[in-house]
Amino acid sequence: MFDHVGLNVRDYAASRAFYERALAPLGYSVVMEFENHACAFGTDPKPVFWIVQREPYGTGTHLAFTAGDRETVHAFHDAALGAGGTDNGAPGPRPQYTPTYYGAFVHDPDGNNVEAVCHT
Repeated sequence: MFDHVGLNVRDYAASRAFYERALAPLGYSVVMEFENHACAFGTDPKPVFWIVQREPYGTGTHLAFTAGDRETVHAFHDAALGAGGTDNGAPGPRPQYTPTYYGAFVHDPDGNNVEAVCHT
């Protein structure tokens, strides 16, 4: 169901240090990082749990649902906008994440960032 989940944090360095130690016994480590404000934990190379420092700090959560194909990513985006969501990234490739990453993003009515992603 979930491809990955992200939490907003106030202090990136402190949160990264906390999760590095807390998740190590479970076999998770940092597998991706962006500009000292966001990183993903997982089992190489798959990121599954993100922490992101937001300024100003917000409590919104990021949920990414697995989509079976690119058409489903488009259908999700259309349906979410039709249901009252706000566009936060049209369907398309995101090569900055991985070469085959194809996703779409919307904010739900509470400001959470909801995504559908296909990796093929």
